[in-house]
Amino acid sequence: MADLKDRIPPHDEDAERATLGALLLDSEALATVLRYLRPSDFFRGAHRRVFQGIINLFQRGDVIDLITLSDELRSLGELEASGGSAYVSSLTSAVPTSANVEYYAKIVQGASVRRALVRISNEVIATAHDESLGSRFIIEDAERKIFELTDRQQTGSYKSAGEIVSKTIEAIERLYHTKDSYTGVPSGFGDLDNMTSGFQNAEFIVIGARPSVGKTALACTMAANMTIRFKIPVGFFTLEMADMALMQRIIASEARISSQKIRTALLTPADFHSLTEAAARIYEAPLFIDDTPSIRLLDLRAQARRMITQHQIRAIFIDYLSLITPEREGNIPRHEQIAEISRSLKALARELNIPVITLSQVRRETEGKRPSLADLRESGSIEQDADVVIFLHRERSFDGDSEDRNNVETEVIVAKQRNGPVGTVKLAFLPQYTKFEQLTGAVPDRE
Repeated sequence: MADLKDRIPPHDEDAERATLGALLLDSEALATVLRYLRPSDFFRGAHRRVFQGIINLFQRGDVIDLITLSDELRSLGELEASGGSAYVSSLTSAVPTSANVEYYAKIVQGASVRRALVRISNEVIATAHDESLGSRFIIEDAERKIFELTDRQQTGSYKSAGEIVSKTIEAIERLYHTKDSYTGVPSGFGDLDNMTSGFQNAEFIVIGARPSVGKTALACTMAANMTIRFKIPVGFFTLEMADMALMQRIIASEARISSQKIRTALLTPADFHSLTEAAARIYEAPLFIDDTPSIRLLDLRAQARRMITQHQIRAIFIDYLSLITPEREGNIPRHEQIAEISRSLKALARELNIPVITLSQVRRETEGKRPSLADLRESGSIEQDADVVIFLHRERSFDGDSEDRNNVETEVIVAKQRNGPVGTVKLAFLPQYTKFEQLTGAVPDRE
């Protein structure tokens, strides 16, 4: 018997019949059921066809009952495959009321998930025996399939104003009693944080600039401030440089030693002492770096979830957006690929309830002038999806190797902030350390 049970995929035919019967008794219950089920979640083919027929009627705005459903299945040529009129009619006797339809739907969904796990397990076993595939590929493919299954299980719902206002007041009350300066994750730059109140949970933040203006340097400085000064766990996806190169930047910045000195190894004993002290501080910092080049969008989301689960990170940096590989490639236009990435990162910020800070290039035409929202490169969807857009701008260029300009004044322009003011603050860029520091106060726009 155990062998026979193992060969039959997990399912609960009674729960499937009860779900369909409840829908025929009360079509309003379909909105609840659709939160959990799709036709493919039903094990029995007849039940899949009946559920699809109910959805068809719902989409057209037709009445859902035994007569209209039988007519719909007949018009599709699937009435007999669905068990015939007698079987469809018998579904209503499977359940006395629609009151427990959500409970039945969850049982059906659970069985569907178990079948999917069996299928994925069999696929993993098959690929594990394929010696032409690398072990890393097999692991990543298994993780991807599991996370796809996790995404499929997530369901949305709505809340009343009473529920939302209660939670909102509780959050405000906690802030009031803790007396924290900022409601979000502080960047470490007081003027910028005063304008944004820190980077807020569930927000998608874009930092844009032309190449070599300092996007990565600003992101590294912010990440160092969060993890070293405030001990806030942060994830950093560096798609453009290796993890050691990024860490070399952070060490040089923290030790205040010229990056050129480190690259050429022309260090004095005092320099080396400063480096080891900085390295000790960074060693304790809760900073987690992923340097997978051209990481796929799905893999990035999976890694982010893993960082949340294992290290409770409170912010994510991505350097930079255009280097992420979308799930759909082929002949899809580049602006559509960027739009898909942008939407997914916005959804990721909301799902994980942490700020996602992404670097992005701006158009070549902005060279020498202050950038605007229209200058975000490759897709207008970035401007639309972002909750906060920050640009970096310098009036004139400088020679990074010269010693005559150690502090390069840079404008940090908050061009968009969905829930706050816009304006400009000024920071000092220290090119020899690839680091930003506080310079002057904010000048918010009157509008």
